[in-house]
Amino acid sequence: MAVIDGSTPFNADSIDNDVVGIAATIGAHDSGMHNHQKGQLLFAASGCMTISLQGAKSILPPTRAAWIPAGVNHYAKMSNVVAYRSLYFDSTLCHSLPDKVTIFTINPLLRELIERMAFWPWDKPKQEQTNTLALFIEEIQSAQQVPMTLPFPQDRRLHKWLAGIIDESVLPPPLKDVASQVGASEKTISRIFNREAGMPYQSWRQQWRLFIAIKLLSEGASVADIASQLAFSSDSAFIAFFRQHTGATPGKYLEPNN
Repeated sequence: MAVIDGSTPFNADSIDNDVVGIAATIGAHDSGMHNHQKGQLLFAASGCMTISLQGAKSILPPTRAAWIPAGVNHYAKMSNVVAYRSLYFDSTLCHSLPDKVTIFTINPLLRELIERMAFWPWDKPKQEQTNTLALFIEEIQSAQQVPMTLPFPQDRRLHKWLAGIIDESVLPPPLKDVASQVGASEKTISRIFNREAGMPYQSWRQQWRLFIAIKLLSEGASVADIASQLAFSSDSAFIAFFRQHTGATPGKYLEPNN
């Protein structure tokens, strides 16, 4: 069985096969923090997932997949209906796959391979997996990696404030408002972001703004609605911002090969 729903008991580590795939259509869902003995590839054929891991957050629209090595703590969250695909790989195969969390661009061939493998029965004979698996590994090794992971500061003074930003997927306020809400000076907040996120607060805010835009696009929101929700002065200002950061317009971003 490979097709499951939110109530289906599932433990990939308990299934003795080189590749274990699952496919599900899931509404609002939070997996909770966990890890696996197997390496995992996560992909949303439609909709959008948010993945939290190692003090950072990644967004997965249908043009991206995430590789999560064995033993890495993570959780996946969906706030809308997602066509969820997950592949788990035995440790004997992981030497051919990345040794760190990696976000990939998904081309049409890799998308079809993930779809096929996600629906494999869990008792599929290993010898019947060989050719597809070899092509999958070849495609993963040549897939374009993209910087879609945003670090989150761990300083305790920001915990409550960050929780509200993350849980509600809202646009963070300007620095002066953060300082007021947190009860620390702008200089202190800036120092925390530079030290723990590796970038100034304004750069971090813009990256999170981009994440929200990608999430909303993946859920079918219009350019006008996103521009308004994320406080852009106009639709064209949002389009210019999006193209500057992704290399594509919002209308083209979710197409294959972007």
